[in-house]
Amino acid sequence: MTEGARTATRPGRTPHELAGFTIGVTADRRRDELAALLQRRGARVVVAPALRIVPLTDDTELREATHACLNRPPDVLMANTGIGMRGWLEAAESWGLNGPLRGVLSRAYVVARGPEARGAIRAAGLRDRWSPDSESCEEVVEHLVRRGVAGQVVAMQLHGDRQPEYTTALEEAGAAVIEVPVYRWAPPTDPAPLHRLIDLVAGRLVDAVTFTSAPAAEALLHAAGDRTETVLEALRGHVLASCVGPVTAEPLVRRGVPVSAPSQARLGALVRTIVDELPRRTVTIRVAEHLLTLRGHAAVIDGELRPLAPAPMAVLRALATSPGRVLSRTALLRTLPRGADEHAVEMAVARLRAGLRVPRVVQTVIKRGYRLRVD
Repeated sequence: MTEGARTATRPGRTPHELAGFTIGVTADRRRDELAALLQRRGARVVVAPALRIVPLTDDTELREATHACLNRPPDVLMANTGIGMRGWLEAAESWGLNGPLRGVLSRAYVVARGPEARGAIRAAGLRDRWSPDSESCEEVVEHLVRRGVAGQVVAMQLHGDRQPEYTTALEEAGAAVIEVPVYRWAPPTDPAPLHRLIDLVAGRLVDAVTFTSAPAAEALLHAAGDRTETVLEALRGHVLASCVGPVTAEPLVRRGVPVSAPSQARLGALVRTIVDELPRRTVTIRVAEHLLTLRGHAAVIDGELRPLAPAPMAVLRALATSPGRVLSRTALLRTLPRGADEHAVEMAVARLRAGLRVPRVVQTVIKRGYRLRVD
């Protein structure tokens, strides 16, 4: 797992849009691209693939499906993913079947589920005829059923696991469906990063988690085990669930998790959605003649970013809920990520003062506790 991004900013300069925020990335194939986009905007990134893609280049089922398409040329091709279509054509090339396969597919009515699939189709010299606005398989199937598939052969390029409900819908409409399995989902080779991300989500130590596929969302919740409800509660409140599109969001929405998603399923649009959403969740108050904004793992004092460790950040959040109000050591102890004794509170307060680097913001009230100075 890689983690981290520069969050420092020059004195007097406004921090990058995502400076001070920690964001989890559950993608596998495009994790580096997504992480770079987030880091470029100042975020600290925790990369933890929830699944990995296993190509099926030498898989018997893929070879049999390819021969089925050659023997019964499809009238319709459902191209669901870019990586899947490229993988299929590359496998066909390794078998010496690339030319014949392209030939039969060139005569089919090609439906591309999204822009990546469309790009792969066009790069292969094929012509796509229609794409759904929602980029969902359900809308593709509805379109084909309305158009009429009775007596036709439909080649359905699968994306990951089978989706029998769509195959059944087409067959009930009179189509013969050839399922083309190009890859499958598998657990990550090293599950440790995913379990660490689950720890961070459960502890509310990340500000957002990104999902680029519905199976990844399901996989994260499955890996959480007996902490699934704790993770869901975090995603329903403190931790933003940011999905690349409505199809990806469905497993979370079904469990009552509010999600943010761009209108177009693109990584750049996903990042822009996060840039818009996370700063709106910040708390800004005026303390001791300074403007203080609380971000995920940092405070911004008069425009200068001050990264803080989890314990002092937790104390600052608690004090900022009621500026000027005194909170006892016992009350603050309950907010610490790893509570110990009242001495841990004193250490957290000391580290908070040192991290803020602004005197007299955090005041000690003898025999009572601590408060933020607001006068």
